Amino acid sequence: MGAPANVVRLNPVGIEFEVEENETVLDAAFRQGIALPHGCKEGQCSACKSVLVQGEIELKKYSTFALNEMERGQDYILLCRTLAYSDLEVDLLNYDEEVLSKSIPVKEFGGTVMSVTALTHDIRRLDVALDEPLKFWAGQYVDITLPGSEAITRSFSMANPPSESQALSFIIKKYSNGRFSSRLDGELEVGAQIRLKGPYGTCFRRERRTGPMILVGGGSGMSPLWSILQDHLASGEDRQVCFFYGARTRNDLFYLDRFAAIAAACPSFSFIPVLSHAADDQAWEGQRGFVHEAVHAHLRSAGGGDDADVYACGPSPMIDALTPVLQISGVDAERIFFDKFTPANT
Repeated sequence: MGAPANVVRLNPVGIEFEVEENETVLDAAFRQGIALPHGCKEGQCSACKSVLVQGEIELKKYSTFALNEMERGQDYILLCRTLAYSDLEVDLLNYDEEVLSKSIPVKEFGGTVMSVTALTHDIRRLDVALDEPLKFWAGQYVDITLPGSEAITRSFSMANPPSESQALSFIIKKYSNGRFSSRLDGELEVGAQIRLKGPYGTCFRRERRTGPMILVGGGSGMSPLWSILQDHLASGEDRQVCFFYGARTRNDLFYLDRFAAIAAACPSFSFIPVLSHAADDQAWEGQRGFVHEAVHAHLRSAGGGDDADVYACGPSPMIDALTPVLQISGVDAERIFFDKFTPANT
C-alpha cells in the first residue's frame, strides 16, 4: 500500500481535498474537479502562487521569475510545483468564485485525427474526433499527446464551441523546429490515435455580462477566441463585440470570409485585423501597427473600458504590451482574462 493521502485546506474559500503521494497540489485539485488559479502548470508563470500557512512540502523545479528567493523565504509556493508531505493549509492569493463554481474534473480522452488543414503558411487546424464527449467552457484548453516512440505533449486551446463536445478543432502555430507542430505536415496522418487530457484554463467566456466584449488575439491565439466568439453568438446575448487580431502581413490572416459573414449578420460585431509589417503593402486599407496600439485607440475613442470584458490570447510580447494599455484605459482587472502562449523549450 502506498502512503496515505494528505489533506489540503484552502483559505479563504474553505475547500478541502486530498493529494496523493508524488502528486502536485494543482494536479490533485484538477483530478477532483476544483479549478484553482493556473496558467502554464509548469512553474513558469506564477498564476498559481499562494502562501503556505502550515505543513511540510517539497517544490519541484520552477522558474525564479515565477517565484523569487525572497518570496520563497516568506513561504510563498507554486501549487503546480508543490508536493505535500503532510496535511497542508494554504492561503490563495488569487481566486475567482465564478471559476470555482464552474469546475470540471480533468479527465483523459482518446481521440482520432480527422484532418490537418493549412490556414496560412505557418498556421494549421487540427480536427480530432473524441471517443467520448468532453465538457469544457469556451476558451479552455487540453494537453495533447502524440503517438510514437517518444511521447510529445503540448497544450492547445479548443477552437470549437462547447456545444461540439466530441468533435474538437485546434488552431496551431507551426514552428520550424517544433517537435509537435512539425509533425502536422504529413507525419501526423488521418486516423492516428492521440491522447488528450483536460479541460484546463481560466480564460473562458463569462456568461450573462453587460457592456462590450473585446477580443484580442495574435497567431494561434485565434483558437480560444474563435471558440469564445462562437459560444457568444450561440448564447443570444446582445453585446457589442470587437475582435482585434494582430498579424505581420495579409498572408498571416485567415477566416476573413467567416468574419465578414458574422459582421453582415450581426451589426454589433466588428473584426479589426492589424498588420505590423504592411509598410510596403499599398493595397492594404486596414489598420497598421501593433494590435495593442489599435486597442488603445479604440478604448480612447470609446471613453475608456470600465464596463468592458477583455479576452486576450496570444504570444507573451503581445500580452505584455497590452496589459498597461488596459490599465491606463480603466479596464477593471477582474474583467481582464489572459491566455499567454509560450513556445515549449523542447
